Amino acid sequence: MIGLDIGWNTSILPLAFEFASPGPIIFQIGNLAIRWYGLLIASAVLLGVTLSQYLAERRGVDPEAIGDLAIWLVLGAIPAARLYYVLFQWPNYADNPGQIFAIWKGGIAIHGAILGGLLAALLFARVNRISFWMLTDLVAPSVILGQAIGRWGNFFNSEAFGKPTDLPWKLFIPLDRRPPEYIEFDYFHPTFLYESLWNLLVFALLLGLFFWSLNRTRPLKLGTLFLVYLIAYSLGRVWIEGLRTDSLMFVGLRIAQFVSVGAISLGVLGLVWLYVFDRPLPDVVSTADTKE
Repeated sequence: MIGLDIGWNTSILPLAFEFASPGPIIFQIGNLAIRWYGLLIASAVLLGVTLSQYLAERRGVDPEAIGDLAIWLVLGAIPAARLYYVLFQWPNYADNPGQIFAIWKGGIAIHGAILGGLLAALLFARVNRISFWMLTDLVAPSVILGQAIGRWGNFFNSEAFGKPTDLPWKLFIPLDRRPPEYIEFDYFHPTFLYESLWNLLVFALLLGLFFWSLNRTRPLKLGTLFLVYLIAYSLGRVWIEGLRTDSLMFVGLRIAQFVSVGAISLGVLGLVWLYVFDRPLPDVVSTADTKE
């Protein structure tokens, strides 16, 4: 056992391992606690801004605009992610509203963050007369990379895990974090790991498409990378969500799966519009004003 308490067991399969969280807190001084969740989110934001500014520079876009956009995205995405989660978990917060703002304990929804971030990006694009779709293409790789990093916050908080499993790879969940119906089980699917790895594959796909498009006479059309992000991320989320024990639910449906299917549909329709009908996506600026 080393580091994050990952034990290797090669008696069954070469890739056999057990995860066990060391806890959500890195260190604490008095009442001040530095948590893994917050550190991971902050790291994802800083790394994402740096990457998007680099991509903007390669596309001939002012990287300072991305730095300004990042502030709008954080202000739009994080509150929306928390609000989305709280609304679908309202019975858990109705009698203890003070916990609504305890975001450091976990409980943010990526679909809420995407919706809030898109609204912030749309407002930013309109105010600054910049193509909305160009911005989404530049930040999409950073967003999915941030999601891959952020999923490890679920690991440290012992949350967002899957159903019980006896597979060689498994996640130990402390007794006080287990759902009542699975109280007798020790090990669960590490869905945080599944999604983190899936997101890294999507990240590689988006970066590959970005650099492939740079030196071509006919580059990818504006909005393509973001639409591919919607489709690719959502395809993974649909099946991974089916393994989870703590999905946000509405009238018996897993909200994340429902939203993911909608995102896949919108992404496919958008690509058909771009490449079959050969029409640009509606934007806040005209195509003539946008540098391809």
